[in-house]
Amino acid sequence: MKSNNIRNFSIIAHIDHGKSTLADRMIEITNTIEKRKMKDQVLDSMELERERGITIKMQPVRMGYEVDGNDYILNLIDTPGHIDFSYEVSRALKAVEGSILLVDATQGVQAQTLTTLQMARDLGLVIIPVLSKVDSPLARVDEIKMEVAILLNIDPDTVMIVSGKTGYGVSELLNEIVKKIPPPKMNTIDSSGRALVFDFKYDNHRGVIVYVRVVEGEFKKGESLMFAVSLEKFICLEVGIFSPWEESKDSIKEGEIGYIITGIKKPGIASVGDTITSTKRPMQALSGYMNPRPVVWASVYPESQDDFPNLKLALGRLKLSDSSFSYEEESSGTLGRGFRCGFLGMLHLEIITERLNREFNLELIVTMPSITYKVITKNGKEEIIYSPHLFPDDGSITKVYEPWVNVKIIAPSIYLSYLMPFLFDHEAIVGATENFGDNRSSVDLEMPLRELMRNFFDDLKSLTSGYASISYEIGDYREADVVRMDILVGGDPIPAFCRVISRRRVEEEAKSQVEKLQKIIPRQQFAFKIQAKALGRIISSESVSAFRKDVLMHGSKVVGGGDVSRKKKLLEKQKKGKKRMQSSAKINISHDVFLKMMRGKDK
Repeated sequence: MKSNNIRNFSIIAHIDHGKSTLADRMIEITNTIEKRKMKDQVLDSMELERERGITIKMQPVRMGYEVDGNDYILNLIDTPGHIDFSYEVSRALKAVEGSILLVDATQGVQAQTLTTLQMARDLGLVIIPVLSKVDSPLARVDEIKMEVAILLNIDPDTVMIVSGKTGYGVSELLNEIVKKIPPPKMNTIDSSGRALVFDFKYDNHRGVIVYVRVVEGEFKKGESLMFAVSLEKFICLEVGIFSPWEESKDSIKEGEIGYIITGIKKPGIASVGDTITSTKRPMQALSGYMNPRPVVWASVYPESQDDFPNLKLALGRLKLSDSSFSYEEESSGTLGRGFRCGFLGMLHLEIITERLNREFNLELIVTMPSITYKVITKNGKEEIIYSPHLFPDDGSITKVYEPWVNVKIIAPSIYLSYLMPFLFDHEAIVGATENFGDNRSSVDLEMPLRELMRNFFDDLKSLTSGYASISYEIGDYREADVVRMDILVGGDPIPAFCRVISRRRVEEEAKSQVEKLQKIIPRQQFAFKIQAKALGRIISSESVSAFRKDVLMHGSKVVGGGDVSRKKKLLEKQKKGKKRMQSSAKINISHDVFLKMMRGKDK
């Protein structure tokens, strides 16, 4: 197949705008998968993706399609829509020449749509605007067409309409892809071959399998290849394409998207953005990707320290399939050995911890999510603080700096009056506010990342009846007025519950966290206190009563006969025993309690 008959493209859209359903219909119409093997969300292979109805990992698929008697190869990379996985989208966009901008005809352009569209424009991709869900009774086709046309500065009649559910308009869209999206650029100079690594995964038997876009030359099984950046050499065990499952081929050529099996089983060798080239005639590395910067940190400890080696192995495996996830070893006096992990957002954190539990059968203790702080001590030294329990509270700090985010919110205009007090409560600085069409407004604002994590998404959705959408990018560091708050259970501080919070919210947060923990922590054989400590004093306190276990009762019978003095002796003995237990016993906090405390609200 000549490279001028290849079309590489992706679908970009806000979450739940119908990307995976449209991909299903394209695969069906091009007969890429037999009808008996076809199922909904066919490209979402992970159990969690199918369960939640969202795409987490990008997935390439190669489809054959005929237009006017000519055969074409259409390489689609299905991408996630949630803001936490925008790094996956950015990598997919660099491997293609064009993109379908998919907009839900019932909802219109959303904040995340704008963010992803800007990524595609910056890379110079050809954009094909498409409305989805046009068969819905709630579809507002003409209004949304106009909205997209204004956004892209095009004629509304050029916006295509499709239904991923019924297949309406999908064949016409495939024809438009062949017509509008340019073929891969041909390299006129003879070269040994270069391929950009845009993703990879690990296989127990075959080692690292890299997903590549071949930029120049050709790659065959048995060739001696190398990573241009890490300089690791290997013999190519197999090359192939995605149909959408891995299908072995004799070679993959210039312009194609496929995979290369390296056989490498060492961690840390393959990296997204590296270049595969020949060892005989090595070529210069291609410009890759920026390393993603974690915005949320949480420490993960095994419930049993015997599981520490298994947790280490599991995190290494996950890192091989998710390059935006990072971790490093740490130790805590009360929780033992564990790992400090970096995530791109709260959903990313939830997905990783869920995968550790499901795929590796690990019972974990997950600390409260936090962000990175820069602190300046009295001797002028700058320190980076990742974990709240390491945040100094001994008066040694002169200044604290925290990351801020630039946020865009799109919501119906009628909710603006409710939105402003809410934004003020989250310390936001509101910038430009403008009408967005269809009685909607877009609001640009700046706010601390700490406040974005304080249940901002859920509260925003509740406030706007689910109509608001949000996108954000990390900005600069600014001075912060924050303090450390410890939660004490039975007098002992629990590092997993430690938080860094705004000074002005100390009283409110202390009361809230103590009351929440009191509701979910199991009662013990003895009474104990839950306390919140900040600013050198106890801010809030609640008691948890002991199980009522009377030594005089055994089943339904009273023991000790009718002698009053004997009963008193038994009760006194019980009282002393409970005192001894209270002074030496360790309060058991289960995995479920840690998970419930980690989440913003009880679920």
